[in-house]
Amino acid sequence: MSTQDASAAGDLPEMPSPRVREFAAHSIGGGAALLLGLVGLALGACLIALGANLGSGSGAASIVAGVLLAISALIAMAGLNTVAPGEARVVQLFGRYRGTIRQDGLRWVNPFTSRTKISTRVRNNETAVLKVNDAYGNPIELAAVVVWRVEDTAQATFEVDDYLEFVSTQTETAVRHIAIEYPYDAHEEDGLSLRGNAEEITEKLAAELQARVEAAGVRIVESRFTHLAYAPEIASAMLQRQQAGAVVAARRQIVDGAVGMVEAALARIAEQDIVELDEERKAAMVSNLMVVLCGDRAPQPVLNTGSLYQ
Repeated sequence: MSTQDASAAGDLPEMPSPRVREFAAHSIGGGAALLLGLVGLALGACLIALGANLGSGSGAASIVAGVLLAISALIAMAGLNTVAPGEARVVQLFGRYRGTIRQDGLRWVNPFTSRTKISTRVRNNETAVLKVNDAYGNPIELAAVVVWRVEDTAQATFEVDDYLEFVSTQTETAVRHIAIEYPYDAHEEDGLSLRGNAEEITEKLAAELQARVEAAGVRIVESRFTHLAYAPEIASAMLQRQQAGAVVAARRQIVDGAVGMVEAALARIAEQDIVELDEERKAAMVSNLMVVLCGDRAPQPVLNTGSLYQ
């Protein structure tokens, strides 16, 4: 592991190890269980009807047997669950975790268990526009959207109180932490900045988010900044600074190009022996060419009808 990777790993928050992991719950197809339950209800109704037509002794026994059979069938049918695609059922028996049902369709489990529905679909979590100070202390506004899904239903249910609120809170915390670690615009050319290195920063945001929400059994799919700007109170000043930087960069490029053009012009004149210039006239020519090439306005030509030195 490189020094940079080790430093990045050291910056990640350390969450407690999970106490429970997801495993498959024991369940059977619900079609056969539903059929048996309906048969039990029908037999119980028949026994009750038969007992009502018999005498007091055998009829009472038949009614009791029918009622018990119908109650047993109803209790057994209480174990039926309909699981839709993108959903799961966390099964508990008297407070103990007994597994998770992920297979969609009609499933049957122990009717004395409790089943908690949990979504395993991909979700979006978009933060509000947060106002924080960047690494240089400048107030900025930023917001992010995080794409995530529940990977371990047992951890999402038992490791945190509310995994939805947990993901939302940790997302905001990670966005604030990333914002104060990096500047909006880097003064150094090789430094990372929120505006200039969006891909690298969002990768670091995703890594930190994954470390924060892993204890809740959540996997981060993607994270992106949706809003990034200076705060209104300094926006105009920073805009002027950016414009000044752009003007300086443009001027530098113009000067570099003009120097190259002047150098090429002098080389061509000397190569083709168009005219022989002394050092003083070369300096005057360089000055005139630089004024023409670097000026903001179009030059006004002056015609010299005399000799070269007039």
